[in-house]
Amino acid sequence: MHKFGGSSLADAGRIRHVGELMLAADEPRHAVVVSAMHGVTDAFIAIGDAAACGDDWQAALANLRQRHVEAAEALLEDSHATRQWLDQQFQELDDVLRAIALLRQPGHAALARIHGMGEILSSHLLHACLRERGGDYARLDAREVLRVRHGELGAIVDWDASAARLAEWRQANPQLRVVVTGFIASDADGQPMVLGRNGSDFSAAIFASLFDADEVHIWTDVDGVLSADPRLVPEAVSLPALSYQEACELAYFGAKVIHPQTMTPAMARGLPLLIRNTFNPGFAGTRIDAEGGADSDASGPVKGLTLNSALALVSLEGAGLIGVPGTAERVFAALHAARISVVMISQGSSEHSICTVVREPDSARAHAVLLDAFSRELASGQVQGVQVVDGICVLAAVGDRMAGTPGVAAQLFGALARARVNIRAIAQGASERNISVAIATSEATRALRAAHAAFWLSPQTIALAVIGPGNVGAALLDQLQAALPRLRRDANLDLRLRALATSSKTWHCEFRGSEEWRVRMQAEPVTTDLAALGTHLLDTHMPHAVIVDCSASNTVAEHYPAWLAAGIHVITPNKQAGAGPLERYSAIREARTHGGARFRYEATVGAGLPVISTLRDLLDTGDELIAIDGILSGTLAWLFNKFDGSTPFSELVREAHALGYTEPDPRDDLSGMDVARKLVILAREAGLSLSLADVQVQGLVPDTLRDADRDAFMAGLAALDAPMQAALDAARAKGCVLRYVARLEANGNAKVTLQELPNDHAFAHLRLTDNCVQFTTHRYRDNPLVVQGPGAGPDVTAAGVFSDLLRLASSLGARL
Repeated sequence: MHKFGGSSLADAGRIRHVGELMLAADEPRHAVVVSAMHGVTDAFIAIGDAAACGDDWQAALANLRQRHVEAAEALLEDSHATRQWLDQQFQELDDVLRAIALLRQPGHAALARIHGMGEILSSHLLHACLRERGGDYARLDAREVLRVRHGELGAIVDWDASAARLAEWRQANPQLRVVVTGFIASDADGQPMVLGRNGSDFSAAIFASLFDADEVHIWTDVDGVLSADPRLVPEAVSLPALSYQEACELAYFGAKVIHPQTMTPAMARGLPLLIRNTFNPGFAGTRIDAEGGADSDASGPVKGLTLNSALALVSLEGAGLIGVPGTAERVFAALHAARISVVMISQGSSEHSICTVVREPDSARAHAVLLDAFSRELASGQVQGVQVVDGICVLAAVGDRMAGTPGVAAQLFGALARARVNIRAIAQGASERNISVAIATSEATRALRAAHAAFWLSPQTIALAVIGPGNVGAALLDQLQAALPRLRRDANLDLRLRALATSSKTWHCEFRGSEEWRVRMQAEPVTTDLAALGTHLLDTHMPHAVIVDCSASNTVAEHYPAWLAAGIHVITPNKQAGAGPLERYSAIREARTHGGARFRYEATVGAGLPVISTLRDLLDTGDELIAIDGILSGTLAWLFNKFDGSTPFSELVREAHALGYTEPDPRDDLSGMDVARKLVILAREAGLSLSLADVQVQGLVPDTLRDADRDAFMAGLAALDAPMQAALDAARAKGCVLRYVARLEANGNAKVTLQELPNDHAFAHLRLTDNCVQFTTHRYRDNPLVVQGPGAGPDVTAAGVFSDLLRLASSLGARL
């Protein structure tokens, strides 16, 4: 049994393609159930409504006639007979519509005839195409055979009567291959009926049972049942197998590939359903059967996720509900009497409230009927009120393997929490096959993407903005670009660069590694607006957003609290935030706490060295800090390691600047303020309320150059040579070396000075740009804990930032 939907039959070209597929099929016997051409059923429904209301319908009917005539002419070499048949069908339909327009009270049979006309027309076109190409096909109008009646849960098939009528029809039409109209049927009196929206799938399952078929192939325009809506989750994958129960859950909660009722006759006979792509027929698609791929080890507990939108949350609350039998029955009875369908139910064990999720257009009626049903309790105060919240979506996670698997709910709720999605209500059946959560529509796409990634159905996706594509920023971007394929393949991590920004220009982009980031910067930029940058990241609906600030800007640091409060993670080597005003530092920490976002700044001290994390580990495990001593500037370490008097100090500064070891303005290093900022960051990490003004700093910049502009300073660097040479000579006379050392004591005393150290001191024999930090603590009193390694240069600093980014990604669910 094959069934083709409207998108597979949208025009002559697609009908021809379907014909070729069926003629090439190797099974000797098959039936082909067809829907109307794409959009035709909606058009016929609109025409019927227009006629019943006295509105114009003739033009729309003429357009439909013309569409089918043009399809016949393009499809068939000899279309004369088909065009005559089409003229007759549309003339009869015109007569019916005129009668409806006159009476304004169309009967059910008349409307069913109009609504089901699309399948009559498309089946005739496909049948004619197959016959013209040599196929021996019969054509079955389902109204001649299929007998149904409508019940509260949908159409009910009279199997005995339908089977008897099919047997009679087969005597007159013995062909091994048959084209069948979907969607339409007749009642017991032979009057036309329809099976409901998307009922052609149901028709296929019914006729598969009547024809005693082995399988049902439902042909659509996608590669089977997908793990999520690909319009919302582009990374959605085709599911190789589903059980009937999984398919029912997904179909009910909004998956559009298969009609829920299709499963009923298939389940009764154990009939496999295969969902395949008309435009990619070589792809296996999704197989739906009793096992659902139970023998496969590849699938996790969750097979797919769906969103059911345009809903509302209706809740009844009151202390008088506690322990009172029949409350839920009264709620559902009131909603049932008003013919309001309940999508989801949630009630806590306290029985203080009961909430239902209904269609948003029904929310006002639901509110009114519950107010009426509980009017006495409301008047007496036993019930506090009936609350309605519109703008709700239900996100459902579905999978047979969820049953008995610990932690599935925690995984879902954790993913939503990390994506800053608030859950309004929760429901899970005893079968554990479905967990449903009610969330705000505004958060639905972000929630779906977060949950999809959390169950490894797609990569963990992070929207990324990089500020400051200078030395460190450029090195980071190059490292990101090189690592992206490996991270997607091995870590299930997809980093999407959404913006690049300088102090004045911003480039919005969707960078996924296919283009080098420098190419993006050749496009037309917009003016940098740091407040709008956060909005731009959040507007992507990706589950997580990260801003990486590789600038040294105090202005950028001012925006950290707002970004963190909005749930945007911030990663930075910029010391302005950690060493800036205490008030701002406190605001950053408070925003991080309340916004749920992470603030990572390991690279602010020691570039790629684990200086801050080591201090954090010591303190978190209960150790007590005595002092921190360190060479905290890779720039100054390089300068004093190289400075032996053979080359003037000023030349070494220029060389360090050219190598990218210094800050953009070398005075930030030579003044000692860069080291002082790092010391303040460490002090604050240790719980000390230290400010930059509290640090005793011995700067190396002569007074004459302190206020000059950067170019003038670089031109006047020779003023450093004489005092630095004198300091070197004095140290050598004592058998010492010069080192620029920072020290923090537990009482808050902090200083940054140029010191003469003996040749056997640990700081005397460092490699060129090495930082070296000694932690003297209660545990490490006699033998300080030392962290040592390269502490300057764009590459190592960028690597430290990258490490922070990957640690963040790991905490968000990437497999690192």
